[in-house]
Amino acid sequence: MLDFPRWKVISIVGVVLFGVSLALPSLVPEAYWPRFLPAPRINLGLDLSGGSHLLLEADPTDVASQRLEQMQDTIRTEMRRGDPRIEISDISSQGGRLSFLVRNPAQTDAAVERLRALTQGVGVTGQRDWNVQVEDTSRVVVTPTAAGRDAAVDAAMQVATEVVRKRIDELGTREPTIIRQGATRILVQVPGLQDPEALKQLLGKTAKLEFKLVDVSANPADVAQGRAPPGSQVLPYPDSPGVVKAIAVHRQVLISGDQLIEAQQGYDQRDNSPVVNIRFDAAGGKRFARVTQENVGRPFAMILDNSVLSAPNINEPILGGQAQISGNFTVQSATELAIALRSGKLPVALKVIEERTVGPQLGADSIRAGILASVIAAVAVIVFMLVTYGRFGIYANTAVVINVFVILGVMGLLGATLTLPGIAGFVLTIGTAVDANVLINERIREERRRGRRVAQAIEHGYHEASRTIFEANVTHAIAGLIMLVLGSGPIKGFAIVLLIGIATSVFTAVTFTRMLVVGWLHSHRPTDIHI
Repeated sequence: MLDFPRWKVISIVGVVLFGVSLALPSLVPEAYWPRFLPAPRINLGLDLSGGSHLLLEADPTDVASQRLEQMQDTIRTEMRRGDPRIEISDISSQGGRLSFLVRNPAQTDAAVERLRALTQGVGVTGQRDWNVQVEDTSRVVVTPTAAGRDAAVDAAMQVATEVVRKRIDELGTREPTIIRQGATRILVQVPGLQDPEALKQLLGKTAKLEFKLVDVSANPADVAQGRAPPGSQVLPYPDSPGVVKAIAVHRQVLISGDQLIEAQQGYDQRDNSPVVNIRFDAAGGKRFARVTQENVGRPFAMILDNSVLSAPNINEPILGGQAQISGNFTVQSATELAIALRSGKLPVALKVIEERTVGPQLGADSIRAGILASVIAAVAVIVFMLVTYGRFGIYANTAVVINVFVILGVMGLLGATLTLPGIAGFVLTIGTAVDANVLINERIREERRRGRRVAQAIEHGYHEASRTIFEANVTHAIAGLIMLVLGSGPIKGFAIVLLIGIATSVFTAVTFTRMLVVGWLHSHRPTDIHI
């Protein structure tokens, strides 16, 4: 326990200096820090730096309607492509279920078997996501099950959470909090963002991009009244050059945004207006070229979230897999659209049901209060240890100061976020950082009372107290890990600081102070100690 070779001393001092150096960038204003030096900094949470808090909610009925549309397309495809081909008619999606007539009643059983092969089991119960039944000998009814609806909502929310995360990360913010709450809600906290409007607009975009042919046969009078020919639909066209701000397009989606691999804000070479330049993958590029080759001279609608952005004529085939989305864009709106398209479309529309903005002034007050509490706690601990343990109190106080710097350094290295509860954990760590030294010093004092010599008392004091120290900190670490895994937001911030503080306090209180005590013991050879 009292053996400290040179390499061990160098290693301990090196670790301490490294930890202190990592803490300096977080303590020095960013403007004064040399740019050529690395600068790992601690990120400030929403309650310290201010920012935006949004609670988003999805509508499960939106997921259900999308499932019905997808199943309707699947039914048409499977009945047509299968062998033998099954002719169907009168397909309907009334009442939240799908039904269709099999023109040849002899093929009804084959149609049912073909559809049942498309259904899937949900969970461990074996229940299918769709029920397939026959009514009136030739009408097939496909009904979504409750288990299938729940699984679809859960899958949609998982995808929506990742899409939201990608969109916010594109904004360049630090350490946003994006977590699911319940079955249909997503909590979003973005530190440092004081204007939530841009964030709401970005997250509110479903970014469902589609390319469809314009139905030139539609009667403008009918379109103005919202009526379209069979196989077509009427969509709003805000930037339409005509009087009617709507247009009829064919329902068939020729190209979708799922095949995009790049979207960047740019400028139109003709009038320098903001546009969005997009590029498709190999399959999408080939399909885009084929569609434009087959429809030269026809108007081609670019549709975003069921609203037509533009409907230019295809003057010539567009090869190379690149296109340009134009509209009444500003630079900011074009950039936001590019971000939304790059991050992918939301599988379900999200609406804001709760919104809060934390101002930076409140965060500054919290920081001042936290610093004041930390200083008071540190001074109180230092005075107590100095008065109670004398020289050994100086060693303990040195360990406390080093521990503070090392905690900041580790948090900066990990890019951790400091929240107001994190400051509370920081203050708590300062108070408990000397627990180990109290145990060690009291154990040394007890060994001296038993008549052991100074060196033996110090050796036994550190050896016997170390086991108790490690056991106590293991229990603290277990509690911290549970909070880290199961907690969120402020609880997680507290747990991070607590766990880092446990590790660093054990190192500084046991290893670092023992090195200082052994150095004093070897250099002064004391015959007695006053502790």
